[in-house]
Amino acid sequence: MSSSKSSSTPAQSNLKKEALSYHSKGRPGKIEVVPTKPTNTKRDLSLAYSPGVAEPCLEIATNVENVYKYTAKGNLVAVISNGTAVLGLGDIGPEASKPVMEGKGILFKIFADIDVFDIEMNTKDVDEFVRTVKILEPTFGGINLEDIKAPECFEIEKRLKEELNIPVMHDDQHGTAIISAAALLNALLLVKKDIGNIKMVINGAGASAISCTRLFVSLGASRENIVMLDSKGVIRSDNPDLDKTKKEFATQRDIHTLEEAMIGADVFVGLSKGNILNAKLLQSMAINPVVFAMANPDPEIDYNDAIAAREDIIMATGRSDYPNQVNNVLGFPYIFRGALDVRATTINEEMKLAAVRAIADLAHQPVPEIVNLAYNEKNVTFGRTYIIPKPIDPRLIYTVAPAVAKAAMESGVAKNPIADWAAYELELRNRLGLENKFVSAITQKAKDNPKRVVFAEADNYKILKAAQIVKDEGIAFPILLGNKEKILKIIADNNLELDNVPIIDPFQPEMEEKRNKFGELLWKRRQRKGVTLYDAKKLMRERNYFGSMMVETGEADALISGLTRSYANTIRPSLHVFGQEEGIVQVAGMYIMLTKKGTLFFSDTTINVDPSTEDLVSITALTAHEVDKFNIKPRIAMLSYSNFGSVKGETPGKIQKAVKILKEKYPNMVVDGDIQANMALNQQLLEENFPFSELCGAPVNTFIFPKLSAGNIAYKMLQELGAAEAIGPVLLGMKKSVHILQLGSSVREIINMITIAVVDAQSKP
Repeated sequence: MSSSKSSSTPAQSNLKKEALSYHSKGRPGKIEVVPTKPTNTKRDLSLAYSPGVAEPCLEIATNVENVYKYTAKGNLVAVISNGTAVLGLGDIGPEASKPVMEGKGILFKIFADIDVFDIEMNTKDVDEFVRTVKILEPTFGGINLEDIKAPECFEIEKRLKEELNIPVMHDDQHGTAIISAAALLNALLLVKKDIGNIKMVINGAGASAISCTRLFVSLGASRENIVMLDSKGVIRSDNPDLDKTKKEFATQRDIHTLEEAMIGADVFVGLSKGNILNAKLLQSMAINPVVFAMANPDPEIDYNDAIAAREDIIMATGRSDYPNQVNNVLGFPYIFRGALDVRATTINEEMKLAAVRAIADLAHQPVPEIVNLAYNEKNVTFGRTYIIPKPIDPRLIYTVAPAVAKAAMESGVAKNPIADWAAYELELRNRLGLENKFVSAITQKAKDNPKRVVFAEADNYKILKAAQIVKDEGIAFPILLGNKEKILKIIADNNLELDNVPIIDPFQPEMEEKRNKFGELLWKRRQRKGVTLYDAKKLMRERNYFGSMMVETGEADALISGLTRSYANTIRPSLHVFGQEEGIVQVAGMYIMLTKKGTLFFSDTTINVDPSTEDLVSITALTAHEVDKFNIKPRIAMLSYSNFGSVKGETPGKIQKAVKILKEKYPNMVVDGDIQANMALNQQLLEENFPFSELCGAPVNTFIFPKLSAGNIAYKMLQELGAAEAIGPVLLGMKKSVHILQLGSSVREIINMITIAVVDAQSKP
């Protein structure tokens, strides 16, 4: 692979720059070790280390199983590689594989709350590799082998499984096998074909392909009906040079080429390279063919080309931008979660098959609303474009992990059997609180129907960088407002990729006609509010007025501004141009807080300084409507310094009146107050003290503050303390999609706001 700049496109150069910056900025790398116990006092340290640490040491020395009670071993997995088969990069060495192993550790953590140490070993010798991992066994609860080339990976995994007493899995082999097997079961169910009778073509003979085929056979596929190909062609039994792995699937049939193998085939599984299939080959397959083209980044045949070639096809790829993504993250975090939780001594065939069936069965169940939100569907249902669950499905952890744990127990490899399955499921659900899928869901929703977003401050690097990212990721179609010469210079100086993105400079003479037209429209709206026609036309030189009018006239769908100007000065033009939704008296501001307790919504944090009872009713209704747009059922706490009248005062009084009005106007709304913040956040505390409250029974997710100062202080403190990531402010009640950035927002925060603006615009007339 050439690294010369001349051979790369600007987009590739930008990706390289961003990726290197992402991994190097701040603390280098992607992971760190964080204490799980208090360490603030001298006494804390005396317990954590000497002399207190001697006590757990003695307990473990007495009974080695106590290591799971007193240390992190039971939730600690080693991700181990020698860097000989890294992604599509090949043998790049152990040091170069480390970013990938750190990334795998992040996936373990965010999807299953499993801690990881990544270990990169400088050896290609199988004996040395196995001996080193074996020596490390006391440290870890499980071993995930990663990016080790075939055929060594087969021998390494086989020996480690035989010699270690903890779960071992080579994810490159079994991860893809488990997910594709689940997809295959469901695809065959849809086309009413028996796995024992199907003719199957496997293109590829590496670790994943071999493991996939073995698992298909375990599920009932006939070896005699399988044709496997490697880079040299069909693997035949009359070839004397085959290694023992390939001999396992060598065919005796009179088939020599891919073209011959595809004739009448029911299933094609590709784990090879891109673009080796064509329409003619697909058309030679049997009726209702199943094609899993899983080469990355380019599948063996493009999804759209395959669908065009065969209307009766069921198609899966490894890509997230097409239906039926075969993604290992559906499996390995939850397989290890189940194995660790019962202290399994291995990951055996029964556990893998249990994972296959659990993943397959989950696709038949009604999906959670967050999945519908992410894919912009009213109801994702089992069918040809949904044969396996989506990676963001929160049910995976409490569906797959228990299935694996049960299989471990039933097959006799569990050292710590689970007795209370309901309690175990609750524990798994609570682990999900550490992972927030909200941004993934709204990003996917935005991508499904991207909108034209006009940027009023396009002569700013951060705005342009965010514009490039949302364009590249298919979230939005940017329109840039500002001095064209300055914008182009920033683009050139920073090697940004914004070709074909419109740049509009309202000051330019060629824009005079449009300025006048927009000015006349504004004057008609504001002529009885002291604005002359001259004033209105002059205001159109201001980008916030011009951009707002573009949205009003349908030349854009949303407006983003406020990075460099005060909130009041930024919002005023939009209020003057198109104002509030019909029937809305005043607007409000909401922040979306991404926390360890899940996604929380704070309102009003930016607009109404001291809302009256009537204002609070309006703010709550607006907020509930907005939360509902995200397919989240709002459970609303109206906050105060008292609990249900425990303290008298103006604030509790107006909140109590507001709650009463809300219950009358919106009988289906889940809302209660006045209530203190800690009580609203702590379900156990709430149920013990106020069991009558509507908020008992499920977590509160929406918080209405009695004054702007309280809401503003709360979200900023959480944000700065690192307890939450804030997205906002989300402007509520506007007729069109307009959203105002915080002064000095980061590129990440701008992208989040653009995504919100697109989702908001999708619901506007």
